[in-house]
Amino acid sequence: MKKLFLLFSIILLSGVNYLYSQSSDYRKNVSSAAEKIEQKVIDWRRDIHQHPELGNREVRTANLVAEHLRSLGMEVKTNVGITGVVGILKGGKPGPVVALRADMDGLPVVERTPVPFASKETTTYNGVETGVMHACGHDSHVAILMGVAEILAGMKKDLKGTVKFIFQPAEEGVPKGEEGGAELMVKEGVLKSPDVDVIFGLHINSKAEAGTISYRPGGMFAGVADLKITVNGKSSHGAEPWSSVDPVVTSAQIVNNLQTILSRNINVTENAAVVTIGAIHGGNRSNIIPEKVEMLGTVRTLSESDEKLIFERINMIVSKTAEANGATAVVELPYSSHYPVTFNNVDLTAKMLPTLQNSAGKDHVFLVPAETGAEDFSFFANEVPGLYFYIGGSPRGKNPDESAPHHTPDFYLDESGFITGVKALSSLVLDYMKVK
Repeated sequence: MKKLFLLFSIILLSGVNYLYSQSSDYRKNVSSAAEKIEQKVIDWRRDIHQHPELGNREVRTANLVAEHLRSLGMEVKTNVGITGVVGILKGGKPGPVVALRADMDGLPVVERTPVPFASKETTTYNGVETGVMHACGHDSHVAILMGVAEILAGMKKDLKGTVKFIFQPAEEGVPKGEEGGAELMVKEGVLKSPDVDVIFGLHINSKAEAGTISYRPGGMFAGVADLKITVNGKSSHGAEPWSSVDPVVTSAQIVNNLQTILSRNINVTENAAVVTIGAIHGGNRSNIIPEKVEMLGTVRTLSESDEKLIFERINMIVSKTAEANGATAVVELPYSSHYPVTFNNVDLTAKMLPTLQNSAGKDHVFLVPAETGAEDFSFFANEVPGLYFYIGGSPRGKNPDESAPHHTPDFYLDESGFITGVKALSSLVLDYMKVK
């Protein structure tokens, strides 16, 4: 009996050692391949950065991606969710279907970074002439996933399953009246045929040091809905305000009253929330009280129950404040877009945390608080278990707080951080296929 137990122990130990050596070998292979492809990834990113395109208009970017995926021998679908591209890599062995996602769109921002590949593109957005810039890092996401596709295609015969590469348009939203983004891709069946088991994605962060990874199980990014409020009153000469029903004063009271939702209705010890009015338009002269004022805003929440409460309170506060002033008001909420909370599957996050730690080094992987920013990766993660994480993009040794924020003209990324994303996404696929 003792001999049998000893024999079993030896077999078990040798098996563990064999698996460990296999794991160690392919991690070395991924690391080596990532280093070899790093300059390609940087070059792709610079090209895409120099030619940014807004949501649902990413034609050049989509063509670049599709051509690359075809060159790797993949089955490629284009015009998914308008301009999206999907590549399917079938491994040499049976196993799960793992999806990887990168977003492709830029923003209506005039770039002023000093880099030689800065964007000079211009367009008309909401009736206004503006520049176009990759001011959020989506250019790096596309380049990183193109690199991952090349690495995994080179390991095709050893893959235990299928990889679906999803290059998504319009993460930043689309003009009112259009559909787009992850929501439309899901509606069109991007997670079907073959059916996706799990999805991974990343976002570069200009406020975190290059070479780092940060994550959070559960709700990582807030759900978001945009908001339009129209206040209707009665016009009058500015010298005779008593003859008016002043929509400007009414709007000012509405803005102030909306802030009581957060200070008096939301339990701030449980979740953060935001109600912001970002634009107010009304009137065109100093001495004319207008008939109408329009306001645009955003609502951010980290739970469905908080969102329901805030929506109800906004409608009540707006209507009752307007009524108290003799005016009327219309609330459109959501106005043109609505993203759910980006939720990282807790079990999946725990299972894949060692992969993230092996990709960046355990001392460079950090648990972070939830954020009130939003991500439409949430639509994918609502359908299948998902894990979404940050990679750092701030220059090493620099105080990340001094880096320009996302969505601003001075947004800048340290390109040495891209290789961390390439290693992490490649390893997540391989490790998930191994443990599934």
